[in-house]
Parts: sequence; structure tokens; C-alpha cells
Amino acid sequence: MLNDILIAIPWGFILSFMPGAVFFVLLETSVLKGIRAAMAFNFGVILADIVFILIAYFSSYRLIQSIKNDPALFIFGGLILITFGVISFLKNKKDAKEEAIDVIGADIVKTNYLKLFIKGFFLNFINVGVLGFWLTIIITTGPKLNMVPSRMLTFFTAVIAAYFITDIFKIMAAKQLRRFLTPSNIIKVKKGISIVLIIFGAALLIQGCFPAKGKMVDSAIEKLEN
Repeated sequence: MLNDILIAIPWGFILSFMPGAVFFVLLETSVLKGIRAAMAFNFGVILADIVFILIAYFSSYRLIQSIKNDPALFIFGGLILITFGVISFLKNKKDAKEEAIDVIGADIVKTNYLKLFIKGFFLNFINVGVLGFWLTIIITTGPKLNMVPSRMLTFFTAVIAAYFITDIFKIMAAKQLRRFLTPSNIIKVKKGISIVLIIFGAALLIQGCFPAKGKMVDSAIEKLEN
């Protein structure tokens, strides 16, 4: 059991620092809305991860492989991220022109934890790359655990726990930046996050529109491994 947990910890750490929309939005939420808001967002992210784990574990390898490589899913996820990023960017641009209040205080007053929870779940769930991540873990680690349900449960619980604990440190570290932010800087941060979302959305969209490119990359990786 201890060995299974030790194997799981590095995976949780890697998951926590995977670059993506969730990573940046979590830091933004911590800085602008506080620790409790960031935790609410993170719980939504973790729920999406749990759903992905269940899908990857209980579904056949062939089904998961076809789902994660379906161009339509990449296109859908990319369009959603781009739309979300553009709307956020335009909203922040409007806020910069019209609002002359303390943005930090306004964000705290308007904090809706349920909305943040749903936002975390949604942003993570539309990222098909996360499904591929969990599939990779099952393929590479499952045989070492002999696919024993009790050992798999211990392993995945430890992965999620390591991920959650690492995120707590990230949230607390990001929170320390808050005292250095002015209302104008906060608008800049929000715009920056919006641009990051658009970039990741565009990357997913390109991957969906040109699936052959992705297959070429996969083939190159397989050749290197062999």
C-alpha cells in the first residue's frame, strides 16, 4: 500500500503543474478572489478529474482511444475555450473603461462559490488532454498494480490527494501577490488570463482541424521510444 502511494505522489505533482487553462485560472482566482474562492474552483476541477478516472477505468482501451483522438472533441473544446476567453477579454476591457472602484473589493463581494465550482469542473472537463493523461496513467501504472481494484483505488486517491495538496501551496503562494496589485494591474491580469485561454483554445482547435499533424507527432514519439 505504501509503495502504491509513493508511486502516485509524483503523478499528482505533475498533474498540478500541467500547463493549461485550469492552471492559470486557478492562480488568477486565488489572487483576485481569495483562497476560499480558489478552493471552490479547485474542487470543481478535481470532480472533473474523478469523472475522467472513472471513464478511463471502466471503459475499454479502444473506446477511450477513439474518444480522446476524435477531432470533433478537440474542435468543440477549442471553440468553447476561445469563446470563453474572448468574452472574458471584452468584459475586462469594458470594466477597464467604466469602473473606477476597488476591483479587489468588488470581486470579493460578488464571489459565487457554486459558480466557481461549476467553472472549475467545466474548464477541466472540456480539456480532452486530461482524459489522455489519465488514460496514460492507467496504461503505464495499472499493470504494475495488477489492476487490483483496491490497489487502483489507493493509487488514484493518492494521486488526487497529492494534486490537491500541491494546489493548496500554489493557491497560498499566489495569494501573497494580492497586496502588490492595483485595480489597473488586476484588469491586466484578467486580460492576460483571457489571452491564455484563447491561445489554448486555438491549440485545441488546430489539433482538431489537422488531426494528421497529431498522428505524425505520435508516430515520431513512438519511433523515439523504440
